[in-house]
Amino acid sequence: MALNNGLRSCASKLLASTQSMMLPRSVNRGFHSTGVKRMGGGHGHGHEPFYLHAKHMYNLDRMKHQKLKMTLGVFTAFSIGVGVPVYAVIFQQKKTASA
Repeated sequence: MALNNGLRSCASKLLASTQSMMLPRSVNRGFHSTGVKRMGGGHGHGHEPFYLHAKHMYNLDRMKHQKLKMTLGVFTAFSIGVGVPVYAVIFQQKKTASA
């Protein structure tokens, strides 16, 4: 019995020591992210006047065919805003009537 307890104790110590060797000493379990890349020192696209992230990216007065595009955009948004609820009501009423 004493020999059995001694073997268990030795085995558990050996197992604990091998696990501690396999794991790193300091474990960071928090969130982390990479640093923000700065666009300075001539590495950016500052020389392009209409770059994607330019200060004046959304100048609507410089848009080609502005009147047509704005009219179509407003009409599309309005149609979706009205059409989806109307379709949902009709669909629900059909489901209720068939049941």
